[in-house]
Amino acid sequence: MTEALPMAGAAANTNLAGLTKNDYRGNPSTLCQGCGHNSISNQIISACYEMNVVPENVLKFSGIGCSSKSPTYFLNRTFGFNSLHGRMPSIATGGLFGDHHLKGISVSGDGDSASIGMGQFKHVMRRNVNMVYIVENNGVYGLTKGQFSATAEKGLNLKKQGENPYMPVDICMEALVSNATFVARSFAGNPKQVKELLKAAISHNGIAVLDIISPCVTFNNQENAFHSYAWGKDHEEPLQEISYIAPRSEIMLEREMEEGEIREVTMHDGSIVILKNLEKGYDTSSRFEALRVMEESQRNNWLVTGLLYLDTTKPSLTSRYNLVDTPLNRLTEADLRPARASIDKVNALMF
Repeated sequence: MTEALPMAGAAANTNLAGLTKNDYRGNPSTLCQGCGHNSISNQIISACYEMNVVPENVLKFSGIGCSSKSPTYFLNRTFGFNSLHGRMPSIATGGLFGDHHLKGISVSGDGDSASIGMGQFKHVMRRNVNMVYIVENNGVYGLTKGQFSATAEKGLNLKKQGENPYMPVDICMEALVSNATFVARSFAGNPKQVKELLKAAISHNGIAVLDIISPCVTFNNQENAFHSYAWGKDHEEPLQEISYIAPRSEIMLEREMEEGEIREVTMHDGSIVILKNLEKGYDTSSRFEALRVMEESQRNNWLVTGLLYLDTTKPSLTSRYNLVDTPLNRLTEADLRPARASIDKVNALMF
């Protein structure tokens, strides 16, 4: 992903890529007014604008469901693909192999990823595909009138659906045990945290999973529902106060800080995520610590948000292969065809 240089005489409301915020918007939303998905789309717009991302250097992907309509509402100038239900990860893997210089931003839902798409979700994690994987998690199938999804909490009562008898799938826990290298959870009602986590995820070299609780105001917004605005605001427990610092920006700290103070995590591209621990001694590099926190939050009905786990040591999928610098989808026939001498040599060995 490249960043354009500042344009001479650029207006004050343009970023370093010479673009205005309108250049990052999409079509007007057709989702219900108040839907958490719309708030997430707005934060994607803000994050990309503030990071000077060139829209043409991004690929958008989605599956099926209310969440998968979201890419229509941001980054109109990017390339995008709306795939089959649960099949978005394989489409994204192919697209990002076709041009490994592009960054993927994928939007899915709890039905799309945690039910029919769980198999593909698990494999895109372990392969460490270089993309942001956003799960807009509302606990219901909003597009088909509010049936329970796999992330709905046990005992949830919904009109016309009865009571959910099953334990929920935890998106972040599934990502962690599948060896995702960036795992975070947020709440659509906390837009500042959503934006800062998106910035860090976009900078990450590998799979970055953001499970964002995104209330469905039509089917699942009861005050006691775990995916509602009221419950989320009352039960949110941030792990950190998180801010994103762009590459080559001034380093805010010159020494390692004590517990409870600010600490740094360096991303692959040299950018810095600044964390202020609210939970004493929380270590984002520890898979065990992340699992412990998620288990504890589930047991106590807490909505723990923030950066749960980060591993910058593992190579992304495309970096494991000896790919040429020119994107595969731009190679010509002359580039791909073996030289005549090589073909003659192979033929001679065979015959």
